[in-house]
Amino acid sequence: MKKNISLLSLFGFVFLLSCHTAKINGQTPEAGQTPVVQPTPPLFVTWDKKSVELGPVKKGELRTLFYEFTNTSGEPVQIDIVDACDCTKVDYPRRVIAPNEKCRLDVTFNSAEKDAAETISINVIFKNTHPNGVPRIEIVEYKFELVK
Repeated sequence: MKKNISLLSLFGFVFLLSCHTAKINGQTPEAGQTPVVQPTPPLFVTWDKKSVELGPVKKGELRTLFYEFTNTSGEPVQIDIVDACDCTKVDYPRRVIAPNEKCRLDVTFNSAEKDAAETISINVIFKNTHPNGVPRIEIVEYKFELVK
């Protein structure tokens, strides 16, 4: 008897979960009403490009490139750390970047220590965090073919 009551309770609970009324923005839409959908938040920063193809690079050659980005977060942002391979030097803005302001990363690649083609990632870590406290990290990259 107890087993049947437990099963009935479980089925009732599952039924209640499956038959709930959808709420949008904390409101239950009335019959015939179109629910209001919240727009997705803008991207934190928008890049002009996130990947660059350098093509053939001679061993020992220096190459320069850049990545432009726009602060589309709606709040001031600041880069905390830029992390890349030892072959990559990055100059970046070390100040607060206002909303809608454009900035750039200036990159110099030194192929002297490279022995093969590679894709190099550049991690851009911002002082600003996601609402859940996780750091905001953007990744850009470049590729090259090594010519010896």
